[in-house]
Amino acid sequence: MKYIIEFEAKAIEDLAKLKKSGNKALITKIERLLLEIAEHPTVGTGQVEALKGILSGYWSRRIDKFNRIIYTIEEEIVTVTIISAKGHYGDKW
Repeated sequence: MKYIIEFEAKAIEDLAKLKKSGNKALITKIERLLLEIAEHPTVGTGQVEALKGILSGYWSRRIDKFNRIIYTIEEEIVTVTIISAKGHYGDKW
């Protein structure tokens, strides 16, 4: 089953900034991670983890040492919402 991916405004801004960096390897990795998330949001590459505490209900995948994709999964409507993609979740929340 393939999930629909939606993006919050913050995630769109984050992805635009990362794309603007011109780092082709980083851009390719983000594209690959997003494809994986659409197929299997709870497993795969990028150190997939369910977040805890105040971020309970959110998931994280590592883009690189400094950046994470943070997202929620809505099984009943087969949708993944990307919340952010720049920085580490500890930097934002």
